[in-house]
Amino acid sequence: MAAKAKGEVIETPLKSGISFALRFPAYGERHYETLGFDHEGWTRATAQEKLDDILAEVRLGIWIPPKKKRRRQADADAPAAHDEVVYFGPFAIGLVEDREGQVSENTTAQEKWVLSHLLPFFGDWPLPDIDAEGIDDYRAFKVKESAARARAIERGRPQRNEHNQILKPLSARSINTTIDGLQFILGVALERKARTGVTENAAIGRKRRIKPPPKRPVHLDSAGQIEALLEAAAAMDRDPLWRGTERHAILATLIFAGPRAHELGNLLWRDVDLASGIIFVGRSKTQAGLREIKVLPILRDVLAAHKAATYRGDPDHHVFHNISGGALNKDTLRSGVLVAAFEQADQLLRSRGQLPLPAGLTAHKLRHTFASVLVAIGEDPVTVMRQLGHKDAAFTLEVYSHMMNRNPEERNRLKALVRGERVAAQPAPMPTQLDSTDYEMPILRALIDRGGGAPAREIIAAVGEAMAPRHNSVDTEALPSGAPRWEARTRKARARLVERGWVKSKSPRGQWEVTKTGRAKARREDQKSNRGRRLRSVPVAAAEPELAVAA
Repeated sequence: MAAKAKGEVIETPLKSGISFALRFPAYGERHYETLGFDHEGWTRATAQEKLDDILAEVRLGIWIPPKKKRRRQADADAPAAHDEVVYFGPFAIGLVEDREGQVSENTTAQEKWVLSHLLPFFGDWPLPDIDAEGIDDYRAFKVKESAARARAIERGRPQRNEHNQILKPLSARSINTTIDGLQFILGVALERKARTGVTENAAIGRKRRIKPPPKRPVHLDSAGQIEALLEAAAAMDRDPLWRGTERHAILATLIFAGPRAHELGNLLWRDVDLASGIIFVGRSKTQAGLREIKVLPILRDVLAAHKAATYRGDPDHHVFHNISGGALNKDTLRSGVLVAAFEQADQLLRSRGQLPLPAGLTAHKLRHTFASVLVAIGEDPVTVMRQLGHKDAAFTLEVYSHMMNRNPEERNRLKALVRGERVAAQPAPMPTQLDSTDYEMPILRALIDRGGGAPAREIIAAVGEAMAPRHNSVDTEALPSGAPRWEARTRKARARLVERGWVKSKSPRGQWEVTKTGRAKARREDQKSNRGRRLRSVPVAAAEPELAVAA
């Protein structure tokens, strides 16, 4: 006896209410039937009854699919004239479901996440109505929604979804990702314009996106920090209190071979030819990612020792595993290996009186380290690009120029590290931060240059530009609030200026204003500075003739 055909009720929360639809198999095909909204009387129970009735008719062979109305031949060239309106919600849901199994699981999960944001806003929109203005409204809505979520979290009363999970605010890049998904859906709709009526893809272009804030650069290219990270990982592997014994080999491979996280997890022993000094990357996300990586001397020794110690060294066994012995992926790599290793390395560096590892370090940032190592040992940009598996040379040239700006001693230390030599014999001193008093005169000068007053943000930016040559890594370090340390020092300096009466205490909100006393103080300081420069500029030989006459 054939199994009964099963269907499903689809509930879609939209801006105008909850939409109900049915999806079910009939006569060897899959059908989709829209019912209506909750404010029209539809509930899950009534939708289920309708589905049961349709499936019963299908089993009896008496159900007749609704005929799609054909357009008249005279209107064939008029794409906007449609008898049946195609809505974004059903079209997008069907598109994602149809692609499932044809794309990777990660892609499907990403597309469903994108729909979770697009459907509440665009779900009940006819596809042809989604224009540039509508997308701009969506973007503004998501920005306000994210701000509201952030405020709720700050108040200690976060918003939650139906699963009681906290709703976190979306970053500018995440909002842009949803618009990228909208662009893809509208692109498919445009390809099927005979049915959808879509005549343009309004989501194309930078104007529809938010300009994200610049990312803080993260460079782990100090030989001392790299060595400390490897030492900390090796110590954790030897310590029985830490689970897992592959941290040192994993981090050495990330730093000195530069694989992506999924490439590292998929690496088999048959891909590692230690005799020839080559690692074959045969499973990557791009065609350019399929490459051969030259094994550097230090990495050859580490991998040889790792293979000798492992009991899973057959050609078809994975080279690396997570701390439980299972498959290594980007999540288990981060949580089981990197996070703890970074913390232990920071402790080791502080004990040596050195700076900790840069904030924001990830497995992907260690690929940047590999690029810096290649530049330091003299590889040209084309070779660096190929070893990384990149098509675009922009990133390679950025790393190349950054590394070339480092002093020759640091590049020589990296070369020594690649040869397996120790480089941490002479720890670098910790840089000291500027005091808040160093920012007082720049604040006064910035206010005077702007007529005596200006918005706080403008003054802070001017002070930052003026003091940039004196800032070191401690001054530019990000505080928990996200602002750099020097900005907090600038605000503290302004508070001291208010106490001294050099800056007004009662100014319009967000404005800083200088007082007459402050102007006089800045004038006296400038006069002292100018007098000192004139005295230093007087040549010694110019005084000799006067001495001769006096004699």
